[in-house]
Amino acid sequence: MRIGIVCPYSFDVPGGVQNHVMDLAEALITLGHEVSVLAPADEDSPLPAYVVSAGRAVPLPYNGSVARIAFGPVSTARVRRWITNGDFDVLHVHEPLTLSLSLLAVLSARGPVVATFHTAMTRSRVLAAAQGVLQIVLERITARIAVSALARKVQVEHMDGGAVEIPNGVAVAKFADAKPLPGWPGECAPGSGGTLGFLGRFTEARKGFPVLRDAFVAMAATRPGLRLLVAGPGDPDDLYDQFPAELHERVTFLGLVTEPDKARMLRSVHLYVAPNTGGESFGMILTEALAAGTTVVASDLDAFRRVLDGGRAGRLFPTGDPLGLRDAVTDLLDDPAGRAALSACGDQVVANYDWPTVARRVVEVYAAAIEATDGRVIDQEWVGLG
Repeated sequence: MRIGIVCPYSFDVPGGVQNHVMDLAEALITLGHEVSVLAPADEDSPLPAYVVSAGRAVPLPYNGSVARIAFGPVSTARVRRWITNGDFDVLHVHEPLTLSLSLLAVLSARGPVVATFHTAMTRSRVLAAAQGVLQIVLERITARIAVSALARKVQVEHMDGGAVEIPNGVAVAKFADAKPLPGWPGECAPGSGGTLGFLGRFTEARKGFPVLRDAFVAMAATRPGLRLLVAGPGDPDDLYDQFPAELHERVTFLGLVTEPDKARMLRSVHLYVAPNTGGESFGMILTEALAAGTTVVASDLDAFRRVLDGGRAGRLFPTGDPLGLRDAVTDLLDDPAGRAALSACGDQVVANYDWPTVARRVVEVYAAAIEATDGRVIDQEWVGLG
């Protein structure tokens, strides 16, 4: 099968959707399919052989964060040329309702289109302003995939259609086989040590880092060996300024990490903490931590609860509650058997998210979309953005 995949966000900046697209492409190639990925990226950026650059992206505020996207006449021409040259059996676009390459690809497609929706947003000013175009986009999508129950609910209740729920995948072996960073995770003696991990934008409110910070500060006074390992974008001074000076040496900031180093980071902590306060439709980092064999402590968001099988595969605490997080962390650091039991359940849960399993489900949707169009070429003449 010849498959064209469109990523709306720039490959120059790491992100969940970008990682999803790359992992899916590689899993599909392993299964024997021909895959080409179109994504924004600087022309001189190092890219996998299967990725075609659509040019430099520009930043756009989106879903409480900043997405780097490509849009406009030049991008439209590149999308059309890529589709024509690719002669794909099926086109798979991600987040087609952002002003991005994905939207342009749907409008330019002449065959079956599968769309994956990653977020659970129901409205935005950008979407409202482009409502007419978005309705055309939705009508030209042959089949829809939602990565979570929340994302699927949006499709049913707000987008006039259903979607097949297929979760984000995770390359389990890459995380399970990673080596911890030198000197980590260290001792975890009852009542004393232990290492906590956090990965993400610590300055982004919905990631909930202040909840973890407050819990860590509260525990540090009575656990002299407690340490915190933080990875993600941001200025080190902005991180350390959040902690009392006497705790700085117990907080380590890695900055942005590569995918291999992310796996090593997750293997380097006793507990991975996800203190997010909202805006999550899935919880990719949770499956990655589970794949690494790391015990997870997460806020009781619906998306996180679903990934952790209602608390069987990880400990949940009340969202936004530093004291609740402190109690959960303290209990688990002092209970190695409890950590082992959660990790064992996590191994069972994460097997369902392993990319070969997920990719086969996606291929089933491709086949259904191709059958639904029955080889028909769709008249896609349109004006206004090209």
